[in-house]
Amino acid sequence: MSIFFLFLNKITMAKLSVELNRYFFQEERSSDVKLIDILELAGERVFGFLFVILALPSALPIPAPGYSIPFGILMFLLAIQLIAGAKIPWLPERMMKGSMKLETIQAFIKKGNPWLQRIEALTRPRMTYICTSIPGRIIIGVAIALMSISMMIPIPGTNTLPAIGIFVTAFGLQEDDGFISLGGLVICCLAGVLSTSIIMVAIWGGTSLVDIIKESLGR
Repeated sequence: MSIFFLFLNKITMAKLSVELNRYFFQEERSSDVKLIDILELAGERVFGFLFVILALPSALPIPAPGYSIPFGILMFLLAIQLIAGAKIPWLPERMMKGSMKLETIQAFIKKGNPWLQRIEALTRPRMTYICTSIPGRIIIGVAIALMSISMMIPIPGTNTLPAIGIFVTAFGLQEDDGFISLGGLVICCLAGVLSTSIIMVAIWGGTSLVDIIKESLGR
């Protein structure tokens, strides 16, 4: 598997939206698509690519039941590896061979590609140390790990905003655009406040974290 990823790292990626459109719409594919097949698109920035792809279904404003928890687990495992300084991600073989229906993936891409194209129009290599330095990758990894945990919580409202935070942060990571990643980290912070507030209300009821923050700012 490591040889496979080393080979991928030598490939230069085109724009992600273009590659996804080519791979899933223009080329002939089987009815079930495995994660290991999708990694053919990963190129040299495997971590960023995986986070973007895995966060996309939950980040879209369309129902994606059943994907937040398994994809959250996958992203948590990848985030821990990013924190540990891994250059090549590792996933259990069973996960690598897990599959989704082609038409399901195509539906997500149709909805997500316009958003990808908008972000691609803004991205360029800048503040690259945020995405390439050890401290920067640790911060990104910690944020993604926390958002992945939030996605695994089966409470409405704890999935979409964390997934958006991961999506934007990872897109910056993939493009070596530290500015975009910083924007994603801000979204992750907001998502953390929202998720914590929802969990507090769900477990204890009464005052939420948002209310507490408002009261503190009021004082």
